[in-house]
Amino acid sequence: MSINATHLVVQRTIGEQPIIIETGKLALQAHGSVVVRRGDTVVLATAVMADKARPDIDFLPLTVEFEERLYSAGKIPGSFFRREGRPAAEAILSCRLTDRSIRPLFPKSLHSDVQIILTVLSADPEHPPEILGMIGASAALTISKIPFEGPVGSCRVAYLNGQYIVHPTYEQIQGSQLNMVISSNEEAIIMVEAGSNEVSEEIILEGIRQARLANIETISLIKEMEVTAGQAKVEISGDPEEMQDLESQIKSLVLEGIQDVLGLNSFKAERDEGLDRLEEQTLEKLSDDYSEQKISEGFKNILKGEVRSRILNLGIRPDGRSKEEIRPISCEVGTLPRTHGSGLFTRGQTQVLSVATVGSLSMKQTLDTVGPDTTKRYMHHYNFPPYSVGEARRVGSPGRREIGHGALAERALLAALPDES
Repeated sequence: MSINATHLVVQRTIGEQPIIIETGKLALQAHGSVVVRRGDTVVLATAVMADKARPDIDFLPLTVEFEERLYSAGKIPGSFFRREGRPAAEAILSCRLTDRSIRPLFPKSLHSDVQIILTVLSADPEHPPEILGMIGASAALTISKIPFEGPVGSCRVAYLNGQYIVHPTYEQIQGSQLNMVISSNEEAIIMVEAGSNEVSEEIILEGIRQARLANIETISLIKEMEVTAGQAKVEISGDPEEMQDLESQIKSLVLEGIQDVLGLNSFKAERDEGLDRLEEQTLEKLSDDYSEQKISEGFKNILKGEVRSRILNLGIRPDGRSKEEIRPISCEVGTLPRTHGSGLFTRGQTQVLSVATVGSLSMKQTLDTVGPDTTKRYMHHYNFPPYSVGEARRVGSPGRREIGHGALAERALLAALPDES
């Protein structure tokens, strides 16, 4: 348990208003906690890591939660119980923005559960909270004991009337030609998400440059806090030499087999079947000296390196296509007889059945969010059932990935829809 008793407030004007980051006042038992404020929008960001690593996994068990509390905007939930329920789609999209910004900066050998919780404590009608949450997550991780190769800076950039606006208001976002969220560290861009109304590449590239300059200011602000409030990072156990030795043994056992499987240029299912057999052989021969998790991790590293080598050196992708070659696509419309619209699109083994329904304006969705938008008339629902990848698993409510992909498609089509009039 770690109690951060150092109370500290740092602030800097980035864009048109200052961003204020405070630590040592709330959530003192979290491994890292900060409160980020811009205008009257306030977000609490906390970071906690489990004491012990999860056994037998080869990935980072990171979860990000974004909690929109309607009291923050002076609203009462619209449900029968008048109580906060499951996260709205907007909250899930905010989780994904934060996750994609910070996940690449954790050590690959970190297998302990890491949980980031972003809570909107106050929301004004001008300043969106999601970017403050992204900044807060970076700051909470940076000052915590959790291994993290940050900080990372995040901002939204809008292009309005020929001008770039960093950290725009809701109103400025609504009227802008370009709405872009950028995360970056001091060396490189980490994450970009954007929507626009047919702007040029030059405008987008300049927007990214403006965002990077703003993010460097944010990173400097977080580092200023780290000097006083930062904790020593936990050391991750692991022997690099042992992993190198393991990978050398795996190469001697199955590298030729991996090359043969990739050389078949087969469909994904056939390719996976061959690679699974090779991984099982590796496990059988090396399980006396190494754990299953380490062998699996080493095998994936060798496979990844070989796939990358074939693409860069031979110009061949795993299914045999060149770097410039696109699979043929087949498209048909009117697939379903009684729907308002339907289409079936097939490329390789990937299929999408798309169905459209048109309703009256009274059917628009009512939103329970802290933002100023209270209704939504265009909804794009994306479903990814288990049979689509040949799996048998539980079917439940849409996952975060489905909500995120649906939102991407929705954003792409939104600019082409006629307005209500």
